[in-house]
Amino acid sequence: MRTLATRTARVALGLCLTAAACGQSEPNLSGQGGAGGSGGEGATSSGETTSSSSSGVGATSSSSSGSDATSSSSSGTGPDNTPVENESADCEVAALPEASALPKISKLPDPFTKLDGTSVSTRAEWHCRRQEIRKQAEKYIYGEKPTPDVVTGTVTENKVSVHVEAQGKKIDFSADIVLPSKGEAPFPAIINVGGKGGFGGITLGESRILDQGVAVIYYNHNEIGREGAAEQSRGKPNPGKFYDIYGGDHSAGLLMAWAWGASRILDVLQASGSDIIDPTGIGVTGCSRNGKGAFAIGAFDDRIALTIPHETSTAGVPAYRIADVLGKERTDHNYFGLNWLSNNFEPFVFKNNASNAVKLPIDTHALIAMMAPRGLLVLENPHQAQMGAPAGHMATAAGAEVYKALGVEKNVSYHSKVAEMAHCSYKNEYTDLLVKNIARFLKHEGEAPGQFVVGSGGSLGMADWVDWQAPTLE
Repeated sequence: MRTLATRTARVALGLCLTAAACGQSEPNLSGQGGAGGSGGEGATSSGETTSSSSSGVGATSSSSSGSDATSSSSSGTGPDNTPVENESADCEVAALPEASALPKISKLPDPFTKLDGTSVSTRAEWHCRRQEIRKQAEKYIYGEKPTPDVVTGTVTENKVSVHVEAQGKKIDFSADIVLPSKGEAPFPAIINVGGKGGFGGITLGESRILDQGVAVIYYNHNEIGREGAAEQSRGKPNPGKFYDIYGGDHSAGLLMAWAWGASRILDVLQASGSDIIDPTGIGVTGCSRNGKGAFAIGAFDDRIALTIPHETSTAGVPAYRIADVLGKERTDHNYFGLNWLSNNFEPFVFKNNASNAVKLPIDTHALIAMMAPRGLLVLENPHQAQMGAPAGHMATAAGAEVYKALGVEKNVSYHSKVAEMAHCSYKNEYTDLLVKNIARFLKHEGEAPGQFVVGSGGSLGMADWVDWQAPTLE
């Protein structure tokens, strides 16, 4: 039975947005996770939560009356081992070559090979290798994810409200919260990429999530970065609140802008403590273009405990190299369709009947690897060829090799064996893995399932795309 009374969380703090700010240097391999189309309309709420840029520390939770609480200066990861946006931010990454200097790599690049050409041999080395992957993904695929100067906001029973300041500019936005009728606060939650009533809704089913005692947060991502006219947007400045701060010509494509906005929601949820939403049990989901956004959000924020991308197609889970070979939604179709990817991606776009994705030093399997050891459940539909299920399966299987090397192979699952053919429909076959992953990573119950359930026509031979082996990491 729900026991939460109406209230507003209010906190003043300096929030750790990076591991460097908190003094964190080693990854948590426990597998428990950290809090880690257009959408609908957002709304506002009252009360206040404040976070600073990445030099801060963790927060203390507020009382139910909404009184202020202020964090004190501290080293380490905060009083409760506070999760951070980027656990590997303390690692320095050498200057990356320009696209024109990159060699062709026909198969999926070895994620264990560092920029200096040596191989990762320990878990400690993987900590900084994932930062190299992150920087490569920003430079060549998504564009930069900037850190704001100030984030403030509020959390109530029905809204999270966010105020951001950076580069002398300010924006405000909010997301709707739907709390479950069962269980007690603080509730774990799934961020749905898409506003309530917007494109696709929550394709996992709102009632299905609420019935598990998990809240749904509807994120109107299109407010942060708005899609332009299909086939006509590339080369034009992007609109939206992210670009109101950083400029329409910022390197971040829409997917990175959406990821940035979700991270600001996480800042406020984390700063509010555990009064209403449990910041250590946050997942993210979305389908189709919104699934591309969910994948980016999970890849670029270590406070997301469980990422559930659903039928994403190219620019989501499917490997770019393989998408070009399959030919159903090639990189040129996607890149010139809408500004989901950064302008930086243009050198890697299919052109003159040839794939340039082979010049990428990483692929989506490396982004999956970057999520380890956090939870990942990939949901696909091989009946829709455009969604690129074979490329998604191969990317997930290759990324899972990193999970395996880290000793957390059960933290990644995949499902594409479904009867229902419609795009973005919920497939009942997903339910078992969905419930188990939510229990493990959001509710901290049970064991991670670690299953690959692959539909007919939805897979490829590993040897055709992977010519490296995962090392045994010490």
